[in-house]
Amino acid sequence: MRFDADWMSRADDRILEHLNDEGPDTPKQMADSGRVRFTRQHINQRCKTLVAYGLLIHLGNGVYDITPDGEDYLAGELDVQELERDSS
Repeated sequence: MRFDADWMSRADDRILEHLNDEGPDTPKQMADSGRVRFTRQHINQRCKTLVAYGLLIHLGNGVYDITPDGEDYLAGELDVQELERDSS
């Protein structure tokens, strides 16, 4: 069972699942995949939020990848409500 947080949106699980299964990707490629059914702009904004909470890492050039914490969340092993937002 996954333990989400108040700051999360419906897109977040789809983004994390996509990156977990497909590997590093851009918001445009995620939107074009049909698996993450949100606009590129919304996916991009959500990726930035997921980076701030440590669930994704920005690799540069608009490419994101899932972190070990993101993998733990998907596995139901991490309650993301306990994560602190990185303000840097």
